[in-house]
Amino acid sequence: MILVNTPSRLHFTLIDLNGELGRVDGGVGLTLDDPSMRLTATETNDGVFVTGRGDLMRIETAIKLLIPEGEGIHIQVEQPYPAHVGLGSGTQSALAAGWCVNLMFGLGLSVREVAAKVGRGGTSGIGVEAFEHGGFIVDGGHRFADKGAFSPSAASKVPPGPVLFRYDFPDWPLVVAVPDLEGASSQREIDIFNQYCPIPLNEVQAVSHIILMNMLPSIIEADIQGFGDAINRIQKVGFKEREVGLQIDEVRRCMDIMKEQGAYGAGMSSFGPAVYAVAEKPGEVKKAVAEFLDSTIGGQVFVTEARNRGAEIVVK
Repeated sequence: MILVNTPSRLHFTLIDLNGELGRVDGGVGLTLDDPSMRLTATETNDGVFVTGRGDLMRIETAIKLLIPEGEGIHIQVEQPYPAHVGLGSGTQSALAAGWCVNLMFGLGLSVREVAAKVGRGGTSGIGVEAFEHGGFIVDGGHRFADKGAFSPSAASKVPPGPVLFRYDFPDWPLVVAVPDLEGASSQREIDIFNQYCPIPLNEVQAVSHIILMNMLPSIIEADIQGFGDAINRIQKVGFKEREVGLQIDEVRRCMDIMKEQGAYGAGMSSFGPAVYAVAEKPGEVKKAVAEFLDSTIGGQVFVTEARNRGAEIVVK
C-alpha cells in the first residue's frame, strides 16, 4: 500500500504574459500546510478503480496516462479539498495519483516527468514544486516558441518551467477564506487568457520589480510588513489585476475586510475565489471574514501556515 498526503498552495501571480523577451508565464506561490489531500493506493488485478470523495475523474485520467498495460490499481481518496477554488487541487490530485503509479510499478520517473505525463505545470510550475519540496517558490516559465500561446495549464502541453528560487517561508500565520463559489476553469480559463493577453510590457515590468525588490527580500529578512505590502501591490497590476477584477464584489470585499482587521497584506490565489492574508493576529481577521461570508454568500475561513516540505509518501 502507498499512502500520499499532498499539500495545497497559494498562487500569488503569474509574472510575464507579454512574452517580449521570448518567455511567458513564470509564477510565484507558496505551499500551504492546510488543506491537504490524502489518498491510498493498492495494486489490484481488476483494472483501474478510484473511490472516495473529490475529483475522482481527474485522478482516474492521470492513472491511465501512466499505468502499464494490463496492470491494475485502486486509489481511495480519504480526504480531498475543494476543486476550482484557487488552491491547486488539480495538480495535487494528478501528481499524487501519478506518483502512486510511478512507485507501484517501478517506472523510475521524477516528479517533473510525472507532471509532464499527466499534463500539469504547463503554465505554472508552483504546484509541481510544492508537491516535491514545498516552501515559497518562483518559477521561470516557458520559452514562447515551445508553448506557442498564452494559455492555462490545463490547455498547455509543455513541461513545468525551471524553479528559479525556493525558500523556507517564515512561520507567519496565514488566513485563507474560500467563498462558496467556483473559480474559472476549463474553457472559461482559456477564454480569459485569450481576452487579456498579452499584458502590456510596463505592467509585466512592474510585477517583476515588486517580486525582485520587495517580495523576495522581505521573505529572506522575515519582514512581514514588507511581504504584505508586496502582496497588496501585486493585486493592482498585471494579469492578477484582471483576475481580481473578474470576481464578484463579495470576494474583493473579503480582502478589504482582512486589511481593515490588521492584515499586512491580502490577495487572491490563482483565479480565485480563495483569498488569503498574512497577519500577526489571525483570529480577528478570521472572525470578521467568517461573519461577512456567513451573512452573504457563505464559505469557510481557516488559519494555516506555510509548509516547507513536499508531499508525505509512505510505502507499506
